[in-house]
Amino acid sequence: MGNIRTSFVKRLARELVDTHKGVFTTDFEENKKLVSEYSTVSTKHLRNKIAGYVTRLVKIEQTQE
Repeated sequence: MGNIRTSFVKRLARELVDTHKGVFTTDFEENKKLVSEYSTVSTKHLRNKIAGYVTRLVKIEQTQE
C-alpha cells in the first residue's frame, strides 16, 4: 500500500511544479531545499511530504515524455 497524501499537499505540489517548470528534479534532497525556498511551509514534516510528492510528479512526467 502507498502513502495517502492530503489534498493540500497534492495541490501545493502541483502548483509548485507548474509555476516553476524545469526547476525540480528527481532528487528528493534538492527538492526539499527548493520547496522551502518557493513556498511558506511552516513545518519540516509538511515540507518533506510536499517535496516527496513533487519528486513523484517529476518522475511521472519524465516517463510520459
